[in-house]
Amino acid sequence: MKNIAEPLASKNYSGKFMVRVPPDVHRALAIKAAEAGVSLNRLASSKLSY
Repeated sequence: MKNIAEPLASKNYSGKFMVRVPPDVHRALAIKAAEAGVSLNRLASSKLSY
């Protein structure tokens, strides 16, 4: 992994950011979350984690 510039590495993050997606993607993710019995936020967070 590449070194991250110090100002970004030491910054405090809230854990919140907005992601805009097309309505069909929003719908598909909401359906998958409901089928899995989790919130849309939890599903998106797990998909964004590596």
